[in-house]
Amino acid sequence: MSTRDTSSADDPVIESRDQLIAPMIGGEKPKDRWRIGTEHEKLVYRRSDHAAPSYDEPDGIRDILLNLQDFGWEPVEEGGKVIAMRGEDGTVSLEPAGQLELSGAPLENLHQTCNETGRHLEQVKKVGERCSVGFLGLGMWPDKSRAELPIMPKGRYDIMLRHMPRVGSLGLDMMLRTCTIQVNLDYSSEPDMVQKFRTGLALQPLATALFANSPFTEGKPNGFLSYRSHIWSDTDPHRTGMLPFVFEEGFGYERWADYMLDVPMYFVFRDGKYIDAAGLSFRDFLDGKLSALPGERPTQSDWWDHLSTAFPEVRLKSFLEMRGADGGPWSRICALPAFWVGLLYDQGALDAAWDLVKDWTMEERERLRNEVPRLALQTELPGGKGTLRDLGREALAIARDGLKARGQLDSGGSNETGFLETLDEIVESGKVPAQRLLDKYHGEWNGDISRVYKYSF
Repeated sequence: MSTRDTSSADDPVIESRDQLIAPMIGGEKPKDRWRIGTEHEKLVYRRSDHAAPSYDEPDGIRDILLNLQDFGWEPVEEGGKVIAMRGEDGTVSLEPAGQLELSGAPLENLHQTCNETGRHLEQVKKVGERCSVGFLGLGMWPDKSRAELPIMPKGRYDIMLRHMPRVGSLGLDMMLRTCTIQVNLDYSSEPDMVQKFRTGLALQPLATALFANSPFTEGKPNGFLSYRSHIWSDTDPHRTGMLPFVFEEGFGYERWADYMLDVPMYFVFRDGKYIDAAGLSFRDFLDGKLSALPGERPTQSDWWDHLSTAFPEVRLKSFLEMRGADGGPWSRICALPAFWVGLLYDQGALDAAWDLVKDWTMEERERLRNEVPRLALQTELPGGKGTLRDLGREALAIARDGLKARGQLDSGGSNETGFLETLDEIVESGKVPAQRLLDKYHGEWNGDISRVYKYSF
């Protein structure tokens, strides 16, 4: 989730529709400037009792962040409290209950991405040794109730925590109990963005299945393989979902701006503080009629903030975010960008990937999205054409060809296809990560969920 710590003096008031689509147009880049930005979250626990550390306690979340200064990271503060660290590898920030996130730098290839991930995990492991904490790579807390989790001191979280129960029953779970991996990708033009958006959105259930890794709630199996994905189905219908309009003729920057104008607001950032505007209309804000700030009109920064408050499976800002995967360990952090870069960054692969899904109806896409949290790779494809496992084989073959075509080699002469191997193993076995955890829970763990903490980073 975005970290905002300053207001810009050069922040024009929005006076035209062109300013609303400017972030999307500004994101266009020629292919040689396309980059890969990978974000991954991890659960933090005290080694002594597996509890989630609070912000202020000794060796708690604040101290974990500050210890990163030893590796060249610099603090970012909000209201006098450190809420993030910035460095050459991006930003390390806090999710609402202390989940630690690396929002990585925009990098040229997957070798760099995996090196960045490796550096980050090595650093937090060293910090973990000092602070007696561990880090867990799952899509959701396996044993914690909402009441057992701390709240981090970020103004936007206070607003969202108050608002979530008004619009869905699982929004607090999304904020407090889940972790994800996502990848941010570029586009060259509006048509290129549209094809990537449609392909990514249609194939998002496959990514959810491959990375399904949240089968436990409060110490017991929850009946899902990706409960994190299920949570989004009852978080806030105004800002989630499969977005039928993306597949309609005429979709582009203008239509995305219209969608975002209809997404209710959360907040406005003024003078270092978040002002509660939850549920209010950005259209009213444009007209100077926002009740939280009477007479004021939004600036370009207000619009940028608002663009970060919709949570569909794919999100457009000045780049495209692929958002369908559960959190996981190191190998799967590298695998997610490999999957999407392979499918979307080579035109031949992108065309082939779109051919896999272009004939599905909206009802069929919605059904896949709704069934995949329980069934993962066993979800049946439209038209009786097999299961997501079968689609996975085809998609991975296309992704591999796409990565080969990129020709991005490491110092040893290897291309990027090796990062897909963990996904190949999942498809060939037919067992997603959650199913392997359930096998252990019902087998060697003998129902003892605490054994999951052996599966830390």
